[in-house]
This record gives sequence, structure tokens and C-alpha cells, in this order.
Amino acid sequence: MTFGSLGLFGSPCISQPVYSSLCRIQSRFQHSTESNTTRSFNRVSCNHIDHRQSSLPMFNNTLSLPVTDDQPDEFLAKMRSRPRRKRRKSDFRGRTELANRTCNQLTRWWPLLLFLTALLLLAFEASKIGWRSKTNKSELQKPNVVVSPVKKSETNLNRLDAPRCLKLLPPEELQHLDFPVNKDSSDPIKKVIYLSESNAPYDINSQQELGTARFNLFTGFQTFHQREQSFKVNETASVHCGFYSEDGGFTISDEDKSYMQTCKSVVSTCAFGGGDNLYQPIGMSDTSLQKVCYVAFWDEITLATQKEQGHVFNEDRFIGKWRIVIVKNLPFRDQRLNGKIPKMLAHRLFPNARYSIWVDSKSQFRRDPLGVFEALLWRSKSVLAISVHGARSSVYDEAKAVVKKNKATPEEVKVQITQYHEDGLPEDKRFNGNKALNEASVIVREHTPVTTLFMCLWFNEVVRFTSRDQLSFPYVLWRLKVLKNINMFPVCTRKDLVNSMGHIRKAKPLG
Repeated sequence: MTFGSLGLFGSPCISQPVYSSLCRIQSRFQHSTESNTTRSFNRVSCNHIDHRQSSLPMFNNTLSLPVTDDQPDEFLAKMRSRPRRKRRKSDFRGRTELANRTCNQLTRWWPLLLFLTALLLLAFEASKIGWRSKTNKSELQKPNVVVSPVKKSETNLNRLDAPRCLKLLPPEELQHLDFPVNKDSSDPIKKVIYLSESNAPYDINSQQELGTARFNLFTGFQTFHQREQSFKVNETASVHCGFYSEDGGFTISDEDKSYMQTCKSVVSTCAFGGGDNLYQPIGMSDTSLQKVCYVAFWDEITLATQKEQGHVFNEDRFIGKWRIVIVKNLPFRDQRLNGKIPKMLAHRLFPNARYSIWVDSKSQFRRDPLGVFEALLWRSKSVLAISVHGARSSVYDEAKAVVKKNKATPEEVKVQITQYHEDGLPEDKRFNGNKALNEASVIVREHTPVTTLFMCLWFNEVVRFTSRDQLSFPYVLWRLKVLKNINMFPVCTRKDLVNSMGHIRKAKPLG
């Protein structure tokens, strides 16, 4: 609203000097607020006002507007609001300029910043490598130290759910179960003679054959001719089967030997090189505890490792239900190959045992042994029970998988598979209606001449070629055609037999 719209033109109440001052104040207020609406009403200049004031007549009924000192103060107060907004704009402009300067500096010096960052990362990694090297040196100063334990899940430990595939007798019948009476066997093989240094001396001047590098005084030095002869079936079979020389290693104390000779049936396992922990068996009846031995084979490295973890056997050499047997002078540098001795040669370690169950150290046995013998051997009139492979069926497919997973070198696998192919091993995925490939973490067997010969032949193939026993099992089964009453049980049955814990340490090879 302007002074002219209030009837101030020609008012006798306001003198011209005062009115001119008001016009100047109004003009300054209009310029400061910059309102479009206000500018549309304030286009009359003070010069025009002065001219109209001098030319218009005087009216007595004009509206008088009192002018006080409060109005200039109100206008001045409104005028002060504009500088505040300007200050805020200048602050924002200052921040923008600071950001621009920062971006310019980063654009200019980014190569140097990148170099410094890379230098810091390099110094950090170098410090980690130095710490690891110190740790490795300290480990090397300690002889026979195993690698650090691998984190594992123990959710399966002591799990004793009802079996899904293994058909066991009711608990009340298991309490009264006993071994069957010995009967005359109709097997074509009546006796097995183990070749040794005394009855089959090795000619040290003979030429070493391809693939015999791991033969030693424990295994004997089997030639290809002797290998072929061992597969021929006679009433009396002669075969290399470990323990070739007294100087061959795998030394067991007389006290332990005396205990092992008392076992009529046995559940056995082993851990060499500081390997897996010892899992206590569960699910057995009181009758089985009285008739079945539980024996775990350890070497001195494993003994020291278990002592560090507080697992010490008592004066009777028991830890829980396991009788610990300490083995000295292991014959192989490869701990996996040392583990094949108690796995495959139980008939040599327990000469008076009629039945045996082998359980890998990564598993916890969780069923009644007598019930397992009845379900897997006696009921089906079998002498050997072993699990089929869960993933593959062909030996040749398994050989490719072994190489792919770095379980053995391509060269040694090629030697083995080439020999089997030359011998005529078919690529069939089934033998006698069963899956050709096996998984040998659990082996249940009766100690008969046929199964004894089979295990000796299997052990010799493992020594001659690779430690992967699933490659040689189908070959031996194919060559030894007299072993027909074998129970190849499904994977679900194997899962009913054991709680699989997985390997928690890698066994360190002998130096």
C-alpha cells in the first residue's frame, strides 16, 4: 500500500519535507524487499508526488494519516531481514568453494594418494608374512608336530537315532546273541601262506620293476610274476601280506600282542601322525562289551598330540572302551599307507579273531557289533560287507576324480589305470549285480581263507600303485572270482553304522 493510496497527496497534515522523507524511506523499503506485488503499486516517484501536490487543490475532507516514529522502525526492521539471508548465501557459497578446492586438490594429487595407499597395504602384508615365517620357524624347531586343527562341527557326535536301513534285531534279542558254530567251509581255498624273508628271500640283485618303489622289508618285494601267481586259486595260496621281515617295522610290544591274541572279534581304528581324535563307541549291548574288543592303533606322534589335549590312557592302556596299542617304527613315510595295515591286515594283527569291523578314525561307531555281524554277514550268509560308493560307479571315472581332487599324482594314477586296462578290467559299472565302486570307511568281515587272501591282494595293490584303495578294490574283486558272497550295502546303511565327524587334522608324514 502506497502513501498516495492513503490520501496523502495534498494533505495539510504532512509538510512537504516530511512527506519527501517518507517517500525516500518507502523507496528504500521497496528496493530491499523486491516484491513484485509491492512494485506494481509503487511506480509513482517522489517528483511526481511533489508536482501533484503543487497542482491539486486543497480538500477539507481528506484523510489525515498521523505519522509517528514507530513506522520508520518497522520499515527498518524489515530491511534488516535481507542482509541475514545474504549472509546465509555467503556461507553456502563459502562451503561450495571449499568443496571445489578440495576436489581440485584431490584431482591434482590422486596419483600420490594412490601410491601411499598401496605402500601401506604392502607394508601390512609384509608384516603378516614376517609373523607367519616366525611361526613356521618355531614349528620346524619342534619335531613331529602336526598342522593346526581344522575347525569342525561336532553336531553328529553321540547321535544315536534309530537306523533307517540297517535292520538290527530288537535289544532283548541282541542281549542273547552269540557267534555261530564253526562249520566246515566249502571254499576252494583252505589255507593261506604268508611269504616272508625266511620262506621267500628277495634277490637284491634283481632289477627293480616299475611301480615297486614303495616295497620294503615290511611288504616284501613282490615281482609282477609273483603278482600274477597270487591271483591263481589253489587250496593253498602263497602271497605277500606284510610283516615280511622282523626288521620291516610296525613294532608292537609283547604286552599289546598278548592282549590282541585274546580277541575273538574286534572293532578297530587307527590314527597315525597326530591325526583324528578318538571317538568313543556307543549303542552296544552288555553282551558285546564282553565278547568284542575295541582296539585303537596310535603311533608316538598321536600319543604326544593326545596327551597335550588331556587324553591319557590309564595303567591298563584304556581310554574309555578303547584299548590303545602303540606302534613304533612305521614302515612308510606316507601316513595313509601306514593306516592301510590295520585296515586291511586285521587277520595278521588279531590271529585268533573270527570277525572284525574296521572304522575310519573320522567316524564314531554307534551300533552293537554283534548285531552288525548278524545283520550284514550271518543273515545274508556273507563273509565280507562293505559300502558302495555314493557318487560314482566306474573305476575309470574314479581315477579322473582322484586326479582332479589332487588325491594322487596324475603319473601314478596313469600307471595304475593303464595296468588295469591292459589286464582287461572292464569299464562296467556293475559286478555280479552290485555297484563296482566301493567306499571303505567301514569294513565288516569274517576271517576266512578267501577274505584273508582278498585282503592281502588288496594291500599289495595299494602298495604297488596308489594309496586310494577304492581304485584297486574292484580290480581285486574282478580277479579273485571265488569271492562271491559279498554284501555291498547301500550308503544309507553306512550312515546308520557311524556318525561321520570328518578329519580334524592332517597327519604329518614321517621325515
